[in-house]
Amino acid sequence: MNKLMVPRIQEEIYHEQLPNGLDVYLYPKPEMEKTFAIFSTKYGSIDQSFTPLNQSQQVTVPDGIAHFLEHKMFEKEDGDVFQHFSEKGASANAFTSFTQTAYLFSSTTDEEDNVRTLLDFVQKPYFTEETVEKEKGIIEQEIRMYDDQADWRLFFGTIGALYENHPVRIDIAGTVDSIYDITKDDLYTCYETFYHPSNMTLFLIGNFDLERMKQLIREDQDQKEFETPDTIQRFYGDEKDEVYKPLEKIHMPISTPKVMFGIKDKKTNLEKDLLKNEMMRDMILDLYFSKSGKFYQELYQDGLIIDKLRIEMFMEESFGFTAIGANTTEPQKFSAKLREMLLSLKETSINDTDFNRVKKKKYGELIREFNELEGTATTFIHYHQLGIDYRDVFETMENLTSEDLNRALDDWVEEERIAVCMVLPEEE
Repeated sequence: MNKLMVPRIQEEIYHEQLPNGLDVYLYPKPEMEKTFAIFSTKYGSIDQSFTPLNQSQQVTVPDGIAHFLEHKMFEKEDGDVFQHFSEKGASANAFTSFTQTAYLFSSTTDEEDNVRTLLDFVQKPYFTEETVEKEKGIIEQEIRMYDDQADWRLFFGTIGALYENHPVRIDIAGTVDSIYDITKDDLYTCYETFYHPSNMTLFLIGNFDLERMKQLIREDQDQKEFETPDTIQRFYGDEKDEVYKPLEKIHMPISTPKVMFGIKDKKTNLEKDLLKNEMMRDMILDLYFSKSGKFYQELYQDGLIIDKLRIEMFMEESFGFTAIGANTTEPQKFSAKLREMLLSLKETSINDTDFNRVKKKKYGELIREFNELEGTATTFIHYHQLGIDYRDVFETMENLTSEDLNRALDDWVEEERIAVCMVLPEEE
């Protein structure tokens, strides 16, 4: 394995790409009590249209299938995988995002047995028509539960207003109708295409024996057979820089209105320097919209927000947006004020004092993040799947200047790339 130094904290990560294409990262931290492992595939809810492995024709599968597949992976012919982890003292889980599906566990004992279980259950699918049909009722209940949550509707209402064609606008779990179109064969097609080791990453961090773990993973993968890897072709449709709809209103049985602004990123901000662009956006949001930020204080003192602002940021290869929302008793006044604030950013300038303050704060947060096992592993894999070595984060941060941040400020918000979603009481 190649030894990779992590700058500034003088720690070592070991990396190897196995003959089957699987990227393995081992990050020993013997001072920690537990071990955390995450086995992730670059396959999320947006990957609906693609060319299956060893085929030439594009297919489109039903909405929500990546999330459905995640559910089904835990069920095996000999029972539920959670029980195997539980017997070895491990806590297991999984998640599906827009761009990845990940399976994970944490444990303080038997980490080698747990890694074997993780590799085996993710690399041995077991789907039958009967179990697939049974799962549809379970996922339907999950979808209906989220449909009743105003914050979830606000978030996807905002994305739906931002994007006209890109599949990011579709709920990760799909719809009640779409999941009933999913078949066992659809699941196998997606599994064989996206769960190939060449599209996956295993990251292990914490207290484990490095040499034994290296050997275990190599032997485990050597004894399994996979198809010859192929480049996965994914299709997301054409999407303009401008928003699809400037305003979306949703009525629900709630007492306090909710408003969210979405700012759609230009494609150029996603095509190069993504790590730097994301870092600068995070600093701008901190300076203006965190609890100590200038705009937050003004909104709060004017009585336009009840508590903190909700802030979300996504910058991926094929889409990117920032969402800023709040609970407010004055949705129209809050919307007018926040729009005015966002559009005024072009006219503002960040001075060296504020820049250096937020830069030091972010640098400190980075150092702390490397002591957090789950966060470190998840972040490393996220950037690895974007083709970025996350160890570059320190140098990227150090090289940032106030001029960079002011250029980013000037380039961020434009009227035609703002969409607003309001969740309002039913009588309004």
